[in-house]
Amino acid sequence: MSGWSNSPAPVRKTPSRALPADPEYFGRVFVARTVALLTACAMLLGAGTAFGRGAPDSFADLAEKLLPSVVNISTSQTVKRRGNTSQERPQLPPGSPFEEFFKEFFDRQERGENQPRRAQSLGSGFIIHGNGTIVTNNHVIDGADEIYVILQDKTRLKAKLVGRDAKTDLAVLKVDAKKTLPAVRFGDSKKARVGDWVVAIGNPFALGGSVTAGIISARARNINSGPYDNFIQTDAAINKGNSGGPMFNMNGEVIGINTAIYSPSGGSVGIGFAIPSNQARQIISQIEEYGRARRGWLGVNIQTVTDELAESLGLGKARGALVANLTDGGPAKGSDIKVGDVILKFNGVDIKEMRTLPRIVAETQVGKDVEVIVWRQGKEKKVNIKLGEFPEDPKVLASATRTAPEQGSSRTAIDEIGLKLASLDDRLRAQFKIGEDVDGVVVTSVTSNSPASEKGVRPGDIVRKVGADQETVKSPSQVSKKVENAVDAKNKSLLFLFERDGNARFVALPLKKSEG
Repeated sequence: MSGWSNSPAPVRKTPSRALPADPEYFGRVFVARTVALLTACAMLLGAGTAFGRGAPDSFADLAEKLLPSVVNISTSQTVKRRGNTSQERPQLPPGSPFEEFFKEFFDRQERGENQPRRAQSLGSGFIIHGNGTIVTNNHVIDGADEIYVILQDKTRLKAKLVGRDAKTDLAVLKVDAKKTLPAVRFGDSKKARVGDWVVAIGNPFALGGSVTAGIISARARNINSGPYDNFIQTDAAINKGNSGGPMFNMNGEVIGINTAIYSPSGGSVGIGFAIPSNQARQIISQIEEYGRARRGWLGVNIQTVTDELAESLGLGKARGALVANLTDGGPAKGSDIKVGDVILKFNGVDIKEMRTLPRIVAETQVGKDVEVIVWRQGKEKKVNIKLGEFPEDPKVLASATRTAPEQGSSRTAIDEIGLKLASLDDRLRAQFKIGEDVDGVVVTSVTSNSPASEKGVRPGDIVRKVGADQETVKSPSQVSKKVENAVDAKNKSLLFLFERDGNARFVALPLKKSEG
């Protein structure tokens, strides 16, 4: 008989398993289950180590070991004060009872303002050699008449400046301690990962020997403080006075030198920056040997490759560094590197973005023969170059390539890009303050809301080269022909090399189709 039955289903009871009363049995069961539980915990902990270490129970042992190697830096300098000449003495009638009072007041004020005063500053540093060699930040000792180092035991020693480097904000000092000082070891900053624990020790607000801990928040930060920015970011508390102090990893190795903070209030908000040890070690060793940093020098002016520039150059995606000019007397000037090349690889290192190239070149040994891969006219090309030493004078500027002027003045309007161009003559030189040593095609007018206007082109700019082949142009008609050919080829943009006040830059101007 099929179907549902109204009869209650029989209840089945699971018989209980009979357990022996033997105590040894219970002991064996307990041990087996405990072992199984511990094994499971170990497996879980083992899996956790794949993601990173847990927080240490304490930093005390590490701090105790490292504190003697960290020093306080005290500097002083004489600042001359000028009298307040803009404040005129009041004109009082002869015989006024206030005449003598105001004369004495202003005389005393001027005497006080003209007296020099002593300015004090404080920072941090750390010992790198037992002979008394100490590292700190350049801004800690910049302009100082006297520099003192205070050890952990309060010993105060006068320091001598070995050398410094403003571009990386590093300085090396030397003291005579009459004994071997406890030195720290440098670690490999490239191995430091985001999320790793770090310890900072320094002299914040003159509170020497202060220890703070945190993690690495980010790497390769650019805070626009210089051409070689590559900072480690940390949330370890770093305040005024921590500058020049070390950042340690959990092995007690220096992986960074604390140098800057981001703070609207002046105090720590958990955003501090340190110079990576791998970058600092090279500069420090050069300062010890030469008294200054010796950087590799390529001798090019470069700019960022935007998406539009990449398309104009047939490069595909934006990458590398675009060569906008060659410095007179620089290594690149006598090499096969050309204006308009995009440097894709330098000494085996891929240049993913423009700002990384100056740092990589600077870190390369002076005089080394280097292979450079460039993008030129739609394909890669290998170029060999011998690096020079970066000149101390930061005002070494690239000079423009001179071209023979076209005889006679001609003017051309190019509506597709919104420019009016002319050959240079004496009147235009005077109008736009262009020197006699500059030749070529000058922008005389820029149409409002045109592609050229939106890209920042201004009257007085010089057109040097046009097109992906980077042909030098000598006349407005030559530029017009280049634009016409690009429009006929249905190109979206056309590459221009402009010069302004001796500085060159590439611009990809979008092409507006002419009405016909």
